[in-house]
Amino acid sequence: MNRREFLNQSSMAIALATFATTTVGAAAASPESIQSKGAPDMSQPTPRRPERLTRDNAVLLVVDHQIGLYTGVRDIDTLSLKHNIVGLTRAMLALKVPVIVTTTTEKMWGPLIPELTEALRGIKPIERTTVNAWDDKRVVDAVKATGRKKLVVTGISTDVCLAFPAIAALADGFESYAVIDASGGFTRTQVDMGVLRMQQAGVVPVGYSNVAVEILADNAAPEADAVYAALGIPFGSLVFGLRQYYSRT
Repeated sequence: MNRREFLNQSSMAIALATFATTTVGAAAASPESIQSKGAPDMSQPTPRRPERLTRDNAVLLVVDHQIGLYTGVRDIDTLSLKHNIVGLTRAMLALKVPVIVTTTTEKMWGPLIPELTEALRGIKPIERTTVNAWDDKRVVDAVKATGRKKLVVTGISTDVCLAFPAIAALADGFESYAVIDASGGFTRTQVDMGVLRMQQAGVVPVGYSNVAVEILADNAAPEADAVYAALGIPFGSLVFGLRQYYSRT
């Protein structure tokens, strides 16, 4: 075999091998598996945008803010805790958001703190014996009767009275929002573990003022002054005072 015949045969062999490889690869790839570069994967669901908290979809559940339980709170100053839960409650009432209140075994833990009783304007707590407020049918029925699906929860203690119903409500189709600074725990570790457990379950941790302001939505709303006054935010009072001043000039 001369040099020219060798080169011709080698070129033919390479061409046949390339054709075979291309054919096998094309056969192995189904039309469904081929996508244009940069094209979106339409098989993946589009993430659902969370619906905002509003005065039409929210309900506040206040769990076990009782005198006896307040004596054990260690993660937050009790004066700050009272300020936050009372402020949140008053703001929700100003926004006409339903408020459900429950206590547990008052002969053991005492009644609601007086500041909250005054803010509730005659709303009677549901006294129960269950550890988890969501295990009491009266509490669940009261929440369901509002027709709202956004459950804003506070409780003493954070890892039990708050976490247990907030997590349990998820199974009943509610979206739970845990108000961490309007709740209190008996140790920092218990609070941290309670918040972590809620987050892992899908509960949304929030603060007392941002919940109310999100529901308010518009500073020009007629309830704005009452909401900011209820929350007792210093800069909110300053802004209100400046607005009153400039409205007279």
